[in-house]
Amino acid sequence: MNIAIVCYPTFGGSGVLATELGKALADKGHNIHFITYQQPVRLSHFHTNIFYHEVRVPTYPLFDYPPYETALSSMMVDVITNNNIQLMHVHYAIPHASAAYMAKQILKKQGRHVPVITTLHGTDITLVGRDKTYKPVVTFSMMESDILTAVSHNLKEETYKNFDIDKNIEVIHNFVDVKRFHRKPVDAFKQLIAPNGEKIIVHASNFRKVKRVEDVINTFLLINEKMPGKLLLLGDGPERPYAESICRDCAAINNIKFLGKQEQMEDILPIADLFLLTSEYESFGLAALEAMAAEVPVISTNAGGLPEININGYSGYMSNVGDVQDMAKNALAIFKDKETHNRFKANALAQAIKFDIDNIVPQYEKLYESLVFELAQ
Repeated sequence: MNIAIVCYPTFGGSGVLATELGKALADKGHNIHFITYQQPVRLSHFHTNIFYHEVRVPTYPLFDYPPYETALSSMMVDVITNNNIQLMHVHYAIPHASAAYMAKQILKKQGRHVPVITTLHGTDITLVGRDKTYKPVVTFSMMESDILTAVSHNLKEETYKNFDIDKNIEVIHNFVDVKRFHRKPVDAFKQLIAPNGEKIIVHASNFRKVKRVEDVINTFLLINEKMPGKLLLLGDGPERPYAESICRDCAAINNIKFLGKQEQMEDILPIADLFLLTSEYESFGLAALEAMAAEVPVISTNAGGLPEININGYSGYMSNVGDVQDMAKNALAIFKDKETHNRFKANALAQAIKFDIDNIVPQYEKLYESLVFELAQ
């Protein structure tokens, strides 16, 4: 099939999922055309079946805010027309679903129908999308999509709760390439980070308020009072300067490292002993799943879709949002002896395998085939 994928190119979960999905589909022989404003961060290697189309937005003195959505719709029409695209899969409702609707209407006038699948990822529904500035357009765009999917049952429920739609939403969970992340840790790298055998604790996010990075730091400080550890904070975002300022004033400053954005997470996660995710809300928690695929137990909140992947007392533990005392207690319980830690590691991997790319991508393929078959009738 010839498939267009529209996504954000950044480190966020929606862009990562969309890019990894496109790569997996290309490996299966499909022709994948990415449409976005810059090359996706996970699209780092050449593939004969993958094509990238950059959306360029002209700037004029008239525009304080260049009309990206209009440029995106025009690029969609161009790519579909000139590459025999059979369907379009847009990730994150804003503005991709509405741009897809506009493109569909233009193509309809030309006698061409291209079905659209919209995948909801989280803040496009739970935060940004329900803002009254966007809500009518987001609601309309979802209703006009041929198929709606959500990355968790929780997100499906949140969508029905916050939007007046009666359209069926199919849940297809996010996925992880277990083979990519499950690898032997590089001993020299681990020795460099933790020269005295300290436990390595990792957090990765885009450092927005919803991630509650201060809770990550406070949880680590409580753990560090009982046993030696190192905290690696991966990613960047608006809350990073504040997080760094907190750490400068604490006694454990030498045990905390901010590593910034990292594209090769599969090289870092295998050296970790524990992953911390203290978010106020996660529609799914892809970062936690990638850690589990690297055989790393997860301490997380019980918010949003996290209970769908992190099984309390099995692959890790969950606590209420903000309860850093409980998170630290649970982390120490995992570390109480080598046998316990190894059991949680093995369970984390077993849980991640349920969401392996080979189990999830066929679900998308089945949707694609149903749409293309229906159109052919």
